[in-house]
Amino acid sequence: MFPHHIPPSLSKQHTHMDFLMVFLKLAEWAVYQLLANSCYKAAMKVKNHAFFLLRNHPPQKHQPPPLFPSFTKCSFNKYQHQTIVCDIQNTILLNSKSFFPYFMLVAFEGGSIIRAFILLLSYPLVLVLDHELGLRLMIFITFCGLKLKDMENTGRAVLPKFYLENLNLQVHEFLVSARRFDTRVMIFTRVPRVMVEGFCKEYLSVDDVMGTELHSVGKYFSGFVSSSGVLVKHKAVKERFENEKKPDIGLGSCGLHDQLFISQCKESYVVTKEDGKRNARTIMPRDKYPKPLVFHDGRLAFFPTPLATLCMFLWFPLGILLSIVRLCVGIYLPYHISRIIGGLTGVNIKIQGCDYSWEKKNKRNGVLYVCTHRTLLDPVFLTMTIGKPLTAVTYSLSKMSEVISPIKTVRLTRDRKQDGETMHKLLSEGDLVVCPEGTTCREPYLLRFSSLFAELTDEIVPVAMNTHVTMFYGTTASGLKCLDPIFFLMNPRPTYHVQVLGKLGKEMTCGGGGKSSYDVANHIQKKLAGALGFECTNLTRRDKYLMLAGNQGIVEDDSKSKKCSSS
Repeated sequence: MFPHHIPPSLSKQHTHMDFLMVFLKLAEWAVYQLLANSCYKAAMKVKNHAFFLLRNHPPQKHQPPPLFPSFTKCSFNKYQHQTIVCDIQNTILLNSKSFFPYFMLVAFEGGSIIRAFILLLSYPLVLVLDHELGLRLMIFITFCGLKLKDMENTGRAVLPKFYLENLNLQVHEFLVSARRFDTRVMIFTRVPRVMVEGFCKEYLSVDDVMGTELHSVGKYFSGFVSSSGVLVKHKAVKERFENEKKPDIGLGSCGLHDQLFISQCKESYVVTKEDGKRNARTIMPRDKYPKPLVFHDGRLAFFPTPLATLCMFLWFPLGILLSIVRLCVGIYLPYHISRIIGGLTGVNIKIQGCDYSWEKKNKRNGVLYVCTHRTLLDPVFLTMTIGKPLTAVTYSLSKMSEVISPIKTVRLTRDRKQDGETMHKLLSEGDLVVCPEGTTCREPYLLRFSSLFAELTDEIVPVAMNTHVTMFYGTTASGLKCLDPIFFLMNPRPTYHVQVLGKLGKEMTCGGGGKSSYDVANHIQKKLAGALGFECTNLTRRDKYLMLAGNQGIVEDDSKSKKCSSS
């Protein structure tokens, strides 16, 4: 018998067949794991929610009662140092079952609009995948290639506003009362630590934050989690307190994972929806904030839930076109006509208290209008309100803003003597607008007024100005400031409130009343704050830029490359 010989061609065919079978098995496994299994779970979730919604019975009514008592029943021992462990998601923050809006803020403000759009497109896949895979996907899209510095700026200047607006008042008061007894508070969370640590330590005085660690390469995030993986809360508590006694108090939601998490503590309490229903003040009011929110940055003026973000992207092309139309109307048409047409396009100008009985008495020099500073367009809207040309002085202005400005603008140099001479000359030629705060502020606060304007003339008219937007802020400290007017006019219905107060009495001026320039500036600041319902502060332009952008807000004039800037 001769040995059986297999031709080389057949051997190759068998090899290809084996490889094909292995590939098909791997594909079958992947389809099952990523599609069949996850889609089944997602479908069951949708089915359950739809079942309850159609019968007007919320799901929580059919769920068993929590295994642990409400956190409102917790008491502290003032003679014993205690430790509280909790999660920021679903406990300290309200409406945070999904952290998607906060990832969107990082993607849009720290990254780019393209990154944000890709994250929005991935949301259906996030819903289909299980919790850990969905979290990893959001982390990858949000952080892949993102600079560490950009995340730091976003965490300091953008996220705190939205965290504070969603802060659970009851839980915050609970933690504040605990701190009075020297209680140690620790946060354990599955979300990336870099997204919550700064806020927790600065605003909530948390002692330690443990979250999912992200991998980085040099100055950039890789988009992957570290080798330790996504943090598992109950395991992290065990590891953290392995050589110590158990934490005294655990605080969590009614979810299964949180129940397992807080069961590692001596005493366990839950935050239930019924606690919020019994107290209408669940949402944190501004006067209860741990720290006053005076400054914040970023373009988005709304909480970017998936539906709200989708609406923004659908509006974006129309918003750009509408912004260009509004700019052209303001530049090329007379003031009274531009006001009418601007109103037809959705720009709402609310005018209050315009009394010009003093106008005819001033023959020699111009009037100095002293305005609160909300956006770069303050002088433009004041000009449209009173219906005559004004000149605006600014500390710095981009070339683009100068080109599109419908009124005359003059730059100041920050040299007090030279700027005083410039403004005095401009007043001899006509009316002048000045914003003594030196920079914009979005919140209901007035920054410290520079006193230079009070030394120039006794013909001073305070003007209280305020704005309201629903989609985009028209100011920024770290972005492209030359786009500020564009973003403001991209809002569907931007609103400007203009209140021209009566001319300052002679007895309250430097020349007629012998007042110091500082007294005049402080008096006008309080008068404008009273008209707007704002609060006066001693904060300055320098404080704002150090807090939001990490610099002093001074723009270097480079002949080769001039950066866009605004006052």
